[in-house]
Amino acid sequence: MSGATRENARIVFGVLVVLAIWEFLGSQTSWGVAMFPAPSRILAQAFADRELYWLHGLATVRTATIGFVFGCAAAMLAALLFCLSPSLELAFRGVNIALFAMPAIVVGPLLVLFFNGDWPQTILAALMVYFPAMSATLLGLRQVDPRLADLVAAYGGGETKLMLHVRFRGALPSLFAGFRVAAPLAVLGAVLGEFGSGTRWGFGAFLLSALPQGNPARLWGIGLAASLIALAGYALFLLPARRLAASTSAVTLSAVSPAAIAVSSGGRLRRIAFALVALALPFLLWWLMVTLTKVSPIIAPGPVQTILFLFEGRQASAARHALGLALGQTLPVAALGLLAGLAFAFVLAALSLLAPALARALMPVAMVAQNMPLVAVVPIVTLVFGRGVTASVFMAVLVVFFPAYVLLQQGFTTVPRAASDLVATYGGGRLKNLVFVAVPYSIGHLFAAARLVAPQALLGVMVAEWLLTGTGLGNLLNVSRGGLDYDMIWAGALISILISVAAYEAVGLIERKVVRR
Repeated sequence: MSGATRENARIVFGVLVVLAIWEFLGSQTSWGVAMFPAPSRILAQAFADRELYWLHGLATVRTATIGFVFGCAAAMLAALLFCLSPSLELAFRGVNIALFAMPAIVVGPLLVLFFNGDWPQTILAALMVYFPAMSATLLGLRQVDPRLADLVAAYGGGETKLMLHVRFRGALPSLFAGFRVAAPLAVLGAVLGEFGSGTRWGFGAFLLSALPQGNPARLWGIGLAASLIALAGYALFLLPARRLAASTSAVTLSAVSPAAIAVSSGGRLRRIAFALVALALPFLLWWLMVTLTKVSPIIAPGPVQTILFLFEGRQASAARHALGLALGQTLPVAALGLLAGLAFAFVLAALSLLAPALARALMPVAMVAQNMPLVAVVPIVTLVFGRGVTASVFMAVLVVFFPAYVLLQQGFTTVPRAASDLVATYGGGRLKNLVFVAVPYSIGHLFAAARLVAPQALLGVMVAEWLLTGTGLGNLLNVSRGGLDYDMIWAGALISILISVAAYEAVGLIERKVVRR
């Protein structure tokens, strides 16, 4: 029996042991029967609801697929344009981050005001897909081995030849890494959109109708079914990604890291000018959207009206006070969840080099945890962690660690084999290879992961506050939505976006200082 066969057999055996323990706890303990139903009970409930699963599942798959296609198409086009014109990327940075940072629990109901049919949840899925796919593709397009660029230039080729023959081919592994992150996010966006749009079909609508029934087997079944759809999307791009990584990674080591080449070297005045453009452009697009759609300003206020709501009138002081209290509860928890999620992602990615068998054994559990719809995880989180800060941190970790892990693991796979062979030649083991080669070489992926998941940490905490803790910004927006206080909803969304943009830029500043050293 080969080593790979033995490892696979151990993984299968481990899964069977976990299922057996789950079956015992879910059927023989009171808390298991109430909140942690046995797999056999979940399957029996799913079989009884099979027609509902089929109808709701088709709706979610259709919505997620269309949103994924639209989001990825826009992402690839944007990445190409940004690679060709870094100035354009600087100008649209605010728009890009705003699209990704908009709280899904708020954006979903607001999209219903502008679009009909299945478009609100489809657009929400596309919005959640766009930024991760664009970031991963742009990272791959920019990280070109300088020796290949010199070779193309030596034969008289310009940027077009370099793009066609080097950048596109070299970016394919990063592109598929972005697809692996985007596919589960498309499902999450579709479910959250269905949950808040009032549509009849979809797992989000199915979950909304199942929550008041207090049937844990049905809740777990819906969550696991949505996870299977997300896992199928992830697995669809996993095999080609592995083959591309094996055929695309460099064999020899360049004297200059591609991460150092990718850092912008524009002057300070130029960066300030484009930062101002990036700040103003989202507000301009916001104003155009409200003006062209002719939605009532009571429901969809423009940027000026939203800013005046916070600084003028009798309600301004009370609004700022409410937002200040909410942010004081949300931001520390989101920061803690972000750091914990990144740490867990790094450990899991490091295990892929230090202990590959253990990493493969942990991956199914990690993927199911990531791809369970956030609203479906709430009963489980409540049982294990209660309704305090720990539950909110755990929700943030859930949405942070997996996208970060995918990018980190992709970065580790791009390390040239010659570098690893050099460490082995001098007697270094896997740990030294990780510390002295893999981490420094993939520093661009490390910071890309941090930028990518910073807004997601805020989203995870806000969902926990919305459905679980009853505190913070998520609860404030939920209460405001129930009271039809649209000014507060838009103000809260604006504040959360500005915070996410600030976090994104802070990570970029740290990256520039670290890489230049």
